[in-house]
Amino acid sequence: METNLAPAQETPQASKEKEKRKFSLPRVPKKVKKWLKRGVVLAIVAGGVYWFVLRPGQSGGTPAGLAGQYVSDTVQRRDLTLSVSGTGTVTPIDSYQVRALATGEVLEAPFEEGEQVTKGQLLCRMDAGDAETSIQQARLSLRQAQKNYDDLASNLQPTASTGGVVQQVLVQKGDLVSPGTPIAEITDTSTMILTVPFHSADAQLFSVGQSAQVTLAGTMETLNGTVESIASADLVGTGGTLVRQVRVRVSNPGALTTGTSATAVVGDTACAGSGTFEENSHQTTVAQASGEVTEVHVSAGSQVTAGTALVTLGGAAVNSSLEDLSIAAENAKITLQRTQDALENYTVLAPISGTVIEKNVKAGDKIDGIESGSLAVLYDLSRLKLEMNISELDLNKLQPGQTVDITADALPGQVFQGVLEKVSINGSTTNGFTTYPATILLDEYGGLNPGMNVSADIIVEQIKDALSIPASAVQRGDTVLVPGPGAFGEDGVTIADASKVEERTVTLGGSDGTYVEITSGLNEGDVVLTPAQVGPDAGAAAVPAGG
Repeated sequence: METNLAPAQETPQASKEKEKRKFSLPRVPKKVKKWLKRGVVLAIVAGGVYWFVLRPGQSGGTPAGLAGQYVSDTVQRRDLTLSVSGTGTVTPIDSYQVRALATGEVLEAPFEEGEQVTKGQLLCRMDAGDAETSIQQARLSLRQAQKNYDDLASNLQPTASTGGVVQQVLVQKGDLVSPGTPIAEITDTSTMILTVPFHSADAQLFSVGQSAQVTLAGTMETLNGTVESIASADLVGTGGTLVRQVRVRVSNPGALTTGTSATAVVGDTACAGSGTFEENSHQTTVAQASGEVTEVHVSAGSQVTAGTALVTLGGAAVNSSLEDLSIAAENAKITLQRTQDALENYTVLAPISGTVIEKNVKAGDKIDGIESGSLAVLYDLSRLKLEMNISELDLNKLQPGQTVDITADALPGQVFQGVLEKVSINGSTTNGFTTYPATILLDEYGGLNPGMNVSADIIVEQIKDALSIPASAVQRGDTVLVPGPGAFGEDGVTIADASKVEERTVTLGGSDGTYVEITSGLNEGDVVLTPAQVGPDAGAAAVPAGG
């Protein structure tokens, strides 16, 4: 509703006639009359300025400068939707540029642009011959490094090669030894070997394992034995007869020693002479590595079995060598693992499920690792994602799960529903003002495509049946202009008396940017006025969306 409040003015002629009727003025010179006329006009203008401009401002009535046109509106109840708005570009929920990490010839690339692929699906297989050779070499290097370590570790504990009795320990704690140094002498006397001559013709009839009877010289005690071996060559015995040496094994009852003399009978055939016993075995264990004797585990007379540790070698030099070999073995193991892992790079699998947007490789191409660029581009279009910046003033209004209305200039008239997923507190500050990135997800996006620019309104609150007025009607200081009694003319629409326009303080609630909620100060049906032309000092206060 508009009105013009300028007062009507009389014509100069009518004014002169009126003055003649009221007063009888003396005649004055024309020059003086001219200046009088000018003075009257100036006085009238000054009076108008005072009445319509200065006086209302001084009296506390209508604000200065509001004697022009007004737009009126009625206080009504409306449903207000409070939102936080922004813009951004929609992108896939996930995207991936597939790159090669190996070098070689492409053997197959069984996928096409526009095709749907699943995570783990084969995209590209390359010739891995070089990688397989590297793996074989790495395995051999690991075996060698591990063998070197194991050999040294085992050689640091010289052991008995067979069971027996320790006859003598040849080193003591603190001794320094080198490879070949004698450590201990061990003999096996649990069984004894008797070597006796038999006539060659008789010996040729014997067989290994055949039973024998042994008679000890002096005591004439007899023991059971077994033929262990028969010599294949003849010797000249006593009286020039030909004999062959036969070895007979006898279990030692405990009294047999080297040098004990005895005779033997095999079957019904007696030997051609006597012989002496010897140990079943006799060994001298020697060191296989250099080091200091740190422990001696046996002593003379100790009964040992095959594999029994005799002494332990150590010292700073030995420990250092052992550590070096351990490191070498570990490095070889890491190298093998790395070459095995590299073999996987010759088979390129889809890292995500999605749509093939680009295919840049085919069978027969030569691939030079990552330098070859992208082999394919995949988009997961199961959902779209929008990221937009939120003002620090609106940050506390947002919560995950809030509904978002999304529109795009490319799809006029269509509104898409999204959901606020999160707002990151990792803000960005520019010129003292901070914004925060908000992430919005769209499950149903119709004709929206990645890369489209969109506008988004995050629904913060919906106020039903709110008492509201246009936001432009709110003046600075949360005040509004209302027509007082007598302000309207006879038509009930035009402001006839601007002095009757009053300021009223109100309490504001939320705002959707167009309308603002009034929680106190006005009633439903009240009329508020908005200056149609507002100067810099009397303009409507800006009411941000969302309150």
